[in-house]
Amino acid sequence: MLASKFYISTLKEAPSEAELISHKLMIRAGFIKRLGSGLYSWMPLGLKVLRKIEAIIRNEMNKAGALELLMPAIQPAELWEETGRWELFGPQMLKIKDRHDRSFCFGPTHEEVITDIARKEINSYKQLPINFYQIQMKFRDEIRPRFGVMRAREFLMKDAYSFHASKNSLQETYETMYQAYTNIFNKIGLQFRAVKADTGAIGGDGSHEFHVLADSGEDAIAYSSVSDYAANIELAEAILQDHKRPDAIEKMVRFDTPKQTTCDDVAKLIGASTKKTVKTIALINQTNEANEFFLALLRGDHELNEVKLSKLQGFENFRFATEDEVKEHLKCPPGFIGPVGVKSSIKIIADKSVGILSDFICGANEPKLHLKGVNFVRDVPEPLLYADIRKVVEGDVSPDKQGMLQICRGIEVGHIFQLGNKYSKAMKAEYLDENGQTQTLEMGCYGIGVSRIVAAAIEQSHDDKGIVFPINIAPFEVVIAPIGYDKSIEVKASAHKIYDALQALGVDVLLDDRGERPGIMFAEMELIGIPYRIVIGDRNLKEGKVEFQGRLDQESKLVDEYQIVKEIKSLLAH
Repeated sequence: MLASKFYISTLKEAPSEAELISHKLMIRAGFIKRLGSGLYSWMPLGLKVLRKIEAIIRNEMNKAGALELLMPAIQPAELWEETGRWELFGPQMLKIKDRHDRSFCFGPTHEEVITDIARKEINSYKQLPINFYQIQMKFRDEIRPRFGVMRAREFLMKDAYSFHASKNSLQETYETMYQAYTNIFNKIGLQFRAVKADTGAIGGDGSHEFHVLADSGEDAIAYSSVSDYAANIELAEAILQDHKRPDAIEKMVRFDTPKQTTCDDVAKLIGASTKKTVKTIALINQTNEANEFFLALLRGDHELNEVKLSKLQGFENFRFATEDEVKEHLKCPPGFIGPVGVKSSIKIIADKSVGILSDFICGANEPKLHLKGVNFVRDVPEPLLYADIRKVVEGDVSPDKQGMLQICRGIEVGHIFQLGNKYSKAMKAEYLDENGQTQTLEMGCYGIGVSRIVAAAIEQSHDDKGIVFPINIAPFEVVIAPIGYDKSIEVKASAHKIYDALQALGVDVLLDDRGERPGIMFAEMELIGIPYRIVIGDRNLKEGKVEFQGRLDQESKLVDEYQIVKEIKSLLAH
C-alpha cells in the first residue's frame, strides 16, 4: 500500500477524556474516531488490525469444526421473555420499539436467538453435536462508557454456541474450544492466561476466562507459583493453613479509638498485627419477605469476596447497609461496629479465617471504642456460618495444594461456558434420541471480544513512542521510509524495487511516498506500531546499503540493498 493512497491521520496529543493508554494511543494513531459516548468509528488503520484479528479467529474456529452464520443484531422481546431475561438483564439492554409498537432489543448477546434456531432446525440426535459461530456487533448500554473500545457501548464480538445430546459431548467440544482459544491468542501474539471463572449473568455449570496480562487490567488473577492453576480472584478458593483455634488467654477490655475507624489504624494504635483484628461488615439481605440486616466477619487484612458471598444459599441478593441502617440496628456509626452484644435476631456469618482467631480485636458497637481480647463462645456466640467469603491474597496456599498463590492483573478477552440446558429447557429446544424419546439439548457458549483484543494488545505492549503490535495483527508488517523520495531518483527507484519484491512475497508493506521529513515519518510509524522499518537514503545507497530496524531495536543496522528482502522473508517466516 502506498501511503499517499491510504488514510493516515495521527495526533500529537490525545483528547483529555482518554484515560487508558490504549484509548490515548488508538485516538492518536487515528485508529478510531469518537462519534458519541461509547460509540466509535473504526478508521482504515484500525480496521486493518480488527480484520486481521477476525481472520485469525475465523481460521481457528473453522479448523475446530465450528460453522459460521450471522444472526440479526435486532431481536424480538418475545424470545427474551421465554427465558425470563427481558427484565433480568437490566438497563444494559437497549430496548426499542418498531412502528407497530412491538418491543425489540439491540442484541447484547445471542443465546435466545441461537436457541430459537436450534429448536426449529435440530430434530434428531443424528444432527448432533453441532457448533455455530458468528462475528457480530453487540450493544450494551453501559452506565459509564469509558476507556475507548475497552468498554464501549457498541463492540465487535465472536460468539459461538454448541448443541449436544449429552454432557460428555458438551465436555468434548468445550475442550476443543479451550484449545482453539489457546491457539487464537498464541497466533495473535498475546501473553495470556486461561483462568477458572464465575459464570455470571450468562449462567451455566462451568467456565474459563482468557485474560491478556496487563498492569491496567480490571480483573485480578490468582495463579500458582509452581502449577498450572489459575482462577479469577472472585472464584479462587482460600485455603486455611491452620485449622486449630488457640486457647483464649486475654480478658476482653475496651479501649479508646477516637479517630481510628479502620482495622489498620486500630492495630497501629495498640501495636498489634492487622491479622489479629476482625472487620465487621453490615449487609442487607434482600428477600421477598423483607430486607434482613446481617453481619459478615473478616480478618482485618482481608477483603470481602462479593461473588463468593452471593453464592451462599440464602444470601444471593445482598447489598451493603447504609449508614442510617447501621445506626438503626446497632445504635452505632460505621467504623466502630462488631459482633459483641448484638441482638440474637441479627445473623452473623464469618470467613473461615476468623474461625481460628482467639483474643482478637473488633469494634465495641459504641462510638470511638474498640475491644481487644475477644473470643468466641466466651464473649460472643459462634457465628451462624463459617464459609470462604474472602478474596485470596498473595502468599495463600494454591487451591490445588501446589505452591503459593501469586496475583496479577488481566483484561478479559474471551470466555467459554458450559451452559447445560438453562436456555434449551426454558425455550423447549428438544431432539429425538436413538430410542425416539424427546430430550432437551445441552448447550455450550464461547465468546471473544474482537474489538477489545485491539485495546488489550496495546495495553500489554507499548512504549513512550507509541504502539508495539505483535506482527500478526499490526496494520502493516513493514514500512519503507525513503528519505528524499520526491527529490532523489535513486531513492525512489530503490524504494519501489524493494516494495514490489515484498508485495510479491505477500508481505503487508507500506511505502511512505508522501515526501515527509524523516522525523515525521519515523514518529508516525512508531506511533501506529509497524514492526519493521526500512530506511532508504542517498548516502547509504551509494554503498549499496539500506537501514533496517525492528520496532523495539535500540539501533538500526545497515543491510545490503539486495539482501533486505531476503532478511525480511526470514524474519516473517518465524
